Amino acid sequence: MNKLRHASLAGAAITVMMLTAACGGGDSSTKDDYGKAPAGSSSKIGGGYGAGGYGSGDNAQTQAKNAPAKEMTVREAPGIGSVVADSAGMTLYRFDKDTAQPPASTCDGDCAKAWPPVPAGDATAASGIGAKVGEVLRADGTKQLTLAGWPVYRYAKDTAPGDTKGQGVGGTWSAFAPDGRKAGAKQEEKPEEKEEKPEDKDKGKGKEGEKPAAAGVSVSDNPALGKILVDGQGRTLYRFAKDSAWPMKFACTGACLETWKPAKPVEKSAVRGVPEKLITTVTRPDGTEQLAVDCWPVYWFTGDRKPGDTAGQGKQGLWFAVNDQGKKVASAPAA
Repeated sequence: MNKLRHASLAGAAITVMMLTAACGGGDSSTKDDYGKAPAGSSSKIGGGYGAGGYGSGDNAQTQAKNAPAKEMTVREAPGIGSVVADSAGMTLYRFDKDTAQPPASTCDGDCAKAWPPVPAGDATAASGIGAKVGEVLRADGTKQLTLAGWPVYRYAKDTAPGDTKGQGVGGTWSAFAPDGRKAGAKQEEKPEEKEEKPEDKDKGKGKEGEKPAAAGVSVSDNPALGKILVDGQGRTLYRFAKDSAWPMKFACTGACLETWKPAKPVEKSAVRGVPEKLITTVTRPDGTEQLAVDCWPVYWFTGDRKPGDTAGQGKQGLWFAVNDQGKKVASAPAA
């Protein structure tokens, strides 16, 4: 009986190993790069998002992150423009995955640890803020402040009045502009002000007048690196050796995201030249979603100025383009 029980346990262990290997095979040549959990891994939200700030566990800081906004004011942020701040001068943010009409908050769990929701009540808007102040009921039953319908958050890594470290994180977080829109973003024309030209009506449509699938992932023939993956705008996609595919870890957080932008997920129908099974979507510690190739999170590099650039290749010995088989391109192909 004991022998049979031991055999069953061993069989179960093998099954688990096979299942985890499905998204963890990857490229064994980078194991040394991610054998230790990086500081920004999702298992340490407090350290990864609030070291020295809201997440440090200090009582006063914990109270500050959960405090009402009180009188909100407008401040000028270098490189961004006018932003809305609470009475303590801390920048207030909005999340693209929330909705304003009707108001709804989607940032819960670990996301809410990194982006503390600002409670409703005891909030007023100083002159210069045109956005309407309101509230929304969260899933946990608490009420959250809204501006122009958008739920309001602080960012755990903003540790001093005037900090705007949350601006642009994940490509989905933005400081509030005084009118409730995203600060620093070029405002789009209102629908009634945008006139469609006759020659534009059929632009971008297929043979039967249908729009093609959204831009996704395709293969580009690079003279130096060979066949590499690019996004819908032709930007080279890179992976970071300090990330890992299994277990999933994200080492590029905070200031790293100012230089290396997480690539956005794509529809399978928009994948060209690479096996569809290699293209997946992963969820970052802040709750945003990111494109992954062979289970590795991929990014585009702000130092690449035009489609086809590969200035990020080999940066710090940690950043590499990805080939059409989902593997990192460690060096240029032989002549």
